[in-house]
Amino acid sequence: MRRLRAILYGGWLYGVTAVLTVLFLPLLFLPREALRRAIHLWAKLAIWGLRIIGGVRLEIRGAERLPPGALLIAAKHQSMFDIIPPWAAMHDPIFVMKTELMGIPLFGWLCRKAEMVEVDRGAAAQAMRQLILDARDRLKEPRQLIIFPEGTRQQPGAPPDYKPGVAGIYRDLGLTCVPVATNSGVHLDVHGVAKSPGVVVLEILEPIPPGLKRADFMRLLEERIETASNALLREGL
Repeated sequence: MRRLRAILYGGWLYGVTAVLTVLFLPLLFLPREALRRAIHLWAKLAIWGLRIIGGVRLEIRGAERLPPGALLIAAKHQSMFDIIPPWAAMHDPIFVMKTELMGIPLFGWLCRKAEMVEVDRGAAAQAMRQLILDARDRLKEPRQLIIFPEGTRQQPGAPPDYKPGVAGIYRDLGLTCVPVATNSGVHLDVHGVAKSPGVVVLEILEPIPPGLKRADFMRLLEERIETASNALLREGL
């Protein structure tokens, strides 16, 4: 039964994504707000399918901790599904995305229209400077810049591997940073497909004010995310 649910939900998630990507193309010629609303619809359909087909419910905790205005969100990353809940919890997210993803036909066009921030991992310091410039431009509006500080998906319970880039972004943008924990990898595989019934939790943690020294910021960020994510891991087993 679990295997069947996983297959059916995988078909639903990627099928809906493919169909809506095509249907959303006319929005390239409309104001960005129209695409923002459309992406929220896609997220709702993905979450609905996860619950009804995959047997996995999404729970968002701590949404009241999100301060108003532009924010830096640093989130734990265990599954491709992790890009979906922010569209349910936040008004206007911006994701930091690899340049290769922006090059995908149709999908990349929509991401550029949505004003995501791209980063070329091969360009090192130059890429970081461009990321900061682009992020500053996007955050003239009260949006939420989301970064996965470990850089890639990690298995639940794996040793933390936080990259220093998040500290540079925090310093240069001068924003409040909101840590986010999850246990998504317990019930979803790396591709975002349900593997066991249960509850996936996205937990928004206590914000970190701007202006901390790099070492203090990194210590506090890792401590908050890892402590909360490990607690969610034990809760979900």
